[in-house]
Amino acid sequence: MEGRGPPVKGIELYSGTYFGACLLGGVIACGPTHTAVTPLDLVKCRRQVDPKIYSSNISAWRSIYAKEGIRGVFFGWGPTFVGYSFQGAGKYGFYESFKYLYGEKLFPDLNKTVVFLGASASAEFLADLALCPFEAIKVRMQTTLPPFAGSLREGWTKVVEKEGIAGLYKGLYPLWGRQIPYTMVKFATFETTVAYIYKTLGKPKESYSKLQQTGVSFLGGYIAGIGCAAISHPADVMVSKLNSDRQAGESAGKAMSRIYGNIGFKGLWNGLPVRIFMIGTLTAFQWLIYDSFKVYLGLPTTGGH
Repeated sequence: MEGRGPPVKGIELYSGTYFGACLLGGVIACGPTHTAVTPLDLVKCRRQVDPKIYSSNISAWRSIYAKEGIRGVFFGWGPTFVGYSFQGAGKYGFYESFKYLYGEKLFPDLNKTVVFLGASASAEFLADLALCPFEAIKVRMQTTLPPFAGSLREGWTKVVEKEGIAGLYKGLYPLWGRQIPYTMVKFATFETTVAYIYKTLGKPKESYSKLQQTGVSFLGGYIAGIGCAAISHPADVMVSKLNSDRQAGESAGKAMSRIYGNIGFKGLWNGLPVRIFMIGTLTAFQWLIYDSFKVYLGLPTTGGH
């Protein structure tokens, strides 16, 4: 852990401006990357809800493109971009804040990995409050045929008119169940992997160029992403099912029991290979973009201290 540092290109480490920069970096890292993989996410969600809808991912994209063009392939990009921009701000901005708070101020002697896990869990808990409404709309748009709504605005209006604001949050608990373990693995594995890479290379991080350091961030991010995908996949399937199949007035617990009774343990792993590819690539590029943004501002890359 590091204490408050000297100004770096006018930004003092662990100052309010520093944490604001991390928040903005999270927006830049998460919003565009999640939007870029909308075609993968669209097919994954539909196959989670109905495993027989497509014979393969390639056939799915061919079918969708033939009927709806490129707009159909990227269907749901609106709530994806907005939701994951908000979530990225919270995920990265709050993580840096909680990591400093827990590791430097409250528990300076605590094991680093415990700090990483606690900071990431705290950050994701808050970030998901912003993500949940947009995730609910995205999943409904992508998993219903014909689509529940054609745009974020239309979807928001329909849900609120029929179910109130609470309808936007009916998937919050399973979302926490998916995202909090996901983010704990994402950040703790990344930090640990990056530290291990530099230890294996045998020289301090600062002795490498910024380009080399961001390359390490990319590799560490991909390794972390594989673990993220595996540990959070059952909850991801359940989120998709809940948002598309939860009955009016049905409690989350009752809905999950009913859905699990229908799909079984095996059904919780529908779409895992495509999600591993998606999340591994996604996480790698998020860390690359995030740390590149920090380097652009004259700040150090994440991890390896």
